[in-house]
Amino acid sequence: MKLKPNKIRQLIQEIDYIRKTAEHDADQHRELIDSVFSTYQRSAENLVHYTSLRKHDLRSLQKKLRNLGMSRLANSEGHVMASLLTTRFILNRLLDEPSSPIKKPKRSIKEGKKRLRNHTKELLGYRSKGRRVRIMVTQPSEAAHNYQMVHDMVKNGMNCARINCAHDGPEAWEKMILNIKKASEALNRKVKITMDLAGPKIRTGAIVPGAKVRKFSADRDETGHLVNPAQIVLVPYLTETSEKSTIPVGEEWLKRLRKGDELTLIDTRDKKRKLRISQTQERQAVASCDETVYIGTGTILHPHRDDLEEIAVGELPPVERSITLKVNDVITIHQEGTPGEPAAEDEVGTLIRPAHISCQLPEVFSTVRPGEAILFDDGKIEGIVEAIHPTQFDVRITRAKENGTRLKAEKGINFPATDMGISGLTEKDKKDLAFIVRHADVVNFSFVNCQEDVEELLTELEKHQAINRLSIILKIETQKAFDNLSEILLTAMRVRYIGVMIARGDLAVETGWDTMGRVQSEILSLCNAAHIPVVWATQVLESLAKKGLPSRSEITDATTSLRAECVMLNKGPYINNAIQLLHRILCDMENFHEKNETMLPQMERLLPQPSAL
Repeated sequence: MKLKPNKIRQLIQEIDYIRKTAEHDADQHRELIDSVFSTYQRSAENLVHYTSLRKHDLRSLQKKLRNLGMSRLANSEGHVMASLLTTRFILNRLLDEPSSPIKKPKRSIKEGKKRLRNHTKELLGYRSKGRRVRIMVTQPSEAAHNYQMVHDMVKNGMNCARINCAHDGPEAWEKMILNIKKASEALNRKVKITMDLAGPKIRTGAIVPGAKVRKFSADRDETGHLVNPAQIVLVPYLTETSEKSTIPVGEEWLKRLRKGDELTLIDTRDKKRKLRISQTQERQAVASCDETVYIGTGTILHPHRDDLEEIAVGELPPVERSITLKVNDVITIHQEGTPGEPAAEDEVGTLIRPAHISCQLPEVFSTVRPGEAILFDDGKIEGIVEAIHPTQFDVRITRAKENGTRLKAEKGINFPATDMGISGLTEKDKKDLAFIVRHADVVNFSFVNCQEDVEELLTELEKHQAINRLSIILKIETQKAFDNLSEILLTAMRVRYIGVMIARGDLAVETGWDTMGRVQSEILSLCNAAHIPVVWATQVLESLAKKGLPSRSEITDATTSLRAECVMLNKGPYINNAIQLLHRILCDMENFHEKNETMLPQMERLLPQPSAL
């Protein structure tokens, strides 16, 4: 291939211009760079170099470099100046003529990767054998009293345990931590404990509750003949993750049940029903019923055995109610105090009262304006604010399913176009932080929006003398946080070890579904430039964790998470299945990817594999 010297000289000039601009920007930010913690000095400078690099449209330059068979600077974020100078050196050699000496980079490409590895180990702990990417697992309430479940999480590959302070309380958190430490010691694993500050999450309030009852149905064929009886699982108590097929009856009474026992009851419809105990285990028994039965809190179970007394069914959760919303419906959003209700209509279908539900954050009512967009439940329902009143506002629904979308309590509300002016640190967060600094390795800072939020957190940590003792993970979940990410990172780099969590649920709603892929990629690149580890979060293998079977798109998403340093799994009845599968996926795919770089091992045929689930 014949190379045109003038074209190569033009490329060198472009590289030199980009390099000098980056050096100038670093000089302009020298005071800020010098203020970061010593371990991040070079990382902060590289971050400024990268943000300077991205001010240029590099696409034409990249195509020309590609045509020469050279690096396109596409993966240069972790070592910007070294990549620019190395590219210039190679271009200069292609000219095959005397030239001025080439400036040697202060830091090599290899050093940038090493820094990220070191920061990851300090923040997220040791990696598992055969796997670079760590696995973080959200602890359910059950983790406070089910040691075996926690033990299995650690055994299956959990590197970091996440406790969300938005749920449970200090007593339960402490029990979870004791179980995590006990399992870690038993298995000789070091598991980092991270705890989420709840932050100013905007959620829907309570809805008028339904009855405390559960329905159990028998399966019948098309002719009405019994195929399978209804199955009722008797347990000592209910937990957050208990199946809907369970009812609580008390542990001591449960222990005395035997296979073949019969129980009779009058259900909530005043129907007499008979249950037969088909199997018993250490902490549960399975009963069957040939007919549909409705069992509620306080339903009396009458044993046929003389030596076994009757017992009342324990507390069942109320049936979860919802408000169905269709396009053009109006719903009133009001302050807390009154539980929400669906719309009320008279006998002929005339609207008497629109649907209403509360919003848990009172600051919303002083900032929202007519015409602004509002989204519910991760964007499943969309609307426009129509009218503002002193303590409430009306929303006209603009997007929902054709037959309506159900809105439940405790679902997120987003105002993507509204500046709420809310700090990322609430009074509850400050109270919870006192517990976190005593028990956790890392605090996950929710809803950070700007560098002032980070400074507020650092001030609180100073009060607890926890600076550089407690690491920080910044949860990026708003458009404002994305826009301010460079400043947020440089401010946080004043402390020893930090990380970033891409909270893809709220972030997708805030930035728009169509731009989420780009936003996610940009966050990864900026953090890689700062040598800051990233946690890939929200809905990873969610169908598997909750229902026992993953979707195909979830598998693809799990493989894409290799660009991060850690993947977070959320809670669910099948969480240990999800940990096992994610571990296998990551171990397998790391042969083909290192961060965002494709690796090429020898191509091999796939051998038949047993089911991974």
